[in-house]
Amino acid sequence: MNQRKCSANIRTLSEERSWLVERIEGSSQEFFRSLSAESRYRRFMSPVNELPEARSHLALLAEVFEDSREIMIGEARYVIEQRDPASCEFAIAVADDWHANGIGRALLARLEREAAASGIQRMFADTLYDNKAMLGLAARSGYAIRMNPGDVRLVRLEKKSSASTASPTVRPLAA
Repeated sequence: MNQRKCSANIRTLSEERSWLVERIEGSSQEFFRSLSAESRYRRFMSPVNELPEARSHLALLAEVFEDSREIMIGEARYVIEQRDPASCEFAIAVADDWHANGIGRALLARLEREAAASGIQRMFADTLYDNKAMLGLAARSGYAIRMNPGDVRLVRLEKKSSASTASPTVRPLAA
């Protein structure tokens, strides 16, 4: 995996298990190959085996350390819109065995802070209409949820960010 890591937040699930969120530059192909076909489908809304490369983006990883090994358990990413640099599309994926542990919520909250600190004013995503986990996370996080008029299988999630969301310790990204 070719990536540069920085800026970690450690989260504790129990005395024995903790995980951390790191901001990275580079690819997380290995993590996406480890996801089940269903998890990849829910993330991309089509069968995808490789993570597409994107410019003007930020990626966050959630990792655990077990038996002296680093194991990726989640990833969140946003890509700045070329036509509207104040907007970004985001996506989140959590490893199957780690669903319902607050990882998606922590990744989304951190992604929102990073985006706001970078001057992004609107975040959006499309998800499958039956992706109950993502719809619940979006609703709890204050996203407007609407059917996508261009595709009846999809739901559009959208939220405008505020300056209060920005983390004062996060530096703006270069576009």
